[in-house]
Amino acid sequence: MSRAFGKSVALSNLSLTIRNGEFVALLGPSGCGKSTALNCLAGLLPLSGGTIHLDDRRVDTLLPERRDFGMVFQNYALFPHLTVRQNIGFGLKIKKTSKSEIVRRVNAALELVQLTMHADKHPSQLSGGQQQRVAIARAIVIEPQVVLMDEPLSNLDAKLRHEMRGEIKRLHRELGLTTVYVTHDQEEALSLADRLVVLHDGHVQQIGSPEEVYMNPVNSFVADFMGYRNLIPMELLHGGSNNNYSLKAPEVSLTASKIAPGAAAGNVLVAIRPEDLTFAKSGANNISCHVRSIEYQGKDFAVEVQTKSGVSLYVRTPQRLEIGQETNLTVDPDRVLVYPISQA
Repeated sequence: MSRAFGKSVALSNLSLTIRNGEFVALLGPSGCGKSTALNCLAGLLPLSGGTIHLDDRRVDTLLPERRDFGMVFQNYALFPHLTVRQNIGFGLKIKKTSKSEIVRRVNAALELVQLTMHADKHPSQLSGGQQQRVAIARAIVIEPQVVLMDEPLSNLDAKLRHEMRGEIKRLHRELGLTTVYVTHDQEEALSLADRLVVLHDGHVQQIGSPEEVYMNPVNSFVADFMGYRNLIPMELLHGGSNNNYSLKAPEVSLTASKIAPGAAAGNVLVAIRPEDLTFAKSGANNISCHVRSIEYQGKDFAVEVQTKSGVSLYVRTPQRLEIGQETNLTVDPDRVLVYPISQA
């Protein structure tokens, strides 16, 4: 499916088959097309091209309320004058469900999201996390075939986000709902999803399991977005023994065990995660450097080092170091990723 706004293409040829009960996260930075994709699925935006099918039924020509999708919005979108119970049951009332069935389903949803004791309160009397639970209950109570979630945790503080991630994961596991989830938070996507769809400028960059995308980004954009903070322009020299590849930059020589498709002798971009660099006197891929800055981040330190030629590298380590300290880094050749420079 595609969506354009005039000459500006917000989403280009997204082609995806989602299995029943699967949790798929659309992931990418602001403006990448992920919310556009979700709004097209929901029927809030018409397609510029392509179709949407639910099983064997085409749904992109249907009104939003006839698609059998539940929607959880970023800002909750609760009715302030209705109680929790009334908000959850609103969709059932619109569907003209019988009163007894509404009571049964709403009570079950309240219990599922652990809000039974708050059923008669209004949204203004609830915390942000509780309001989000109401929004989720309202989406699932209609028993939709697909639940769409548009950055549902972005308005919560860090502690509540962590708690609500657990709640969403629990609900998905218990109910087996097919879910499409939009987020810009890599950690959120990795912890929740069965598959990730990484988007950039409206184009799909990579589709794969969380582990595949995290460990083996297909290009330098995905690598950068997934936390490969060290992006180093280098020269790819040749293939060495045991299929290793030699890389060279001023004061830095590295060996990689594999290269991305399209990477060839000449200028390339090397990506290394901060946690894959290790402070050690010797080992594979030695890099001499000195410590420029240190940030304490709880269980470990975020350290910036610099080589003699001025190349800055970022490291996550439990080791205590001193600013100005001369040291040495190593990295396993398997964790040195090499991409064509054109993908930078």
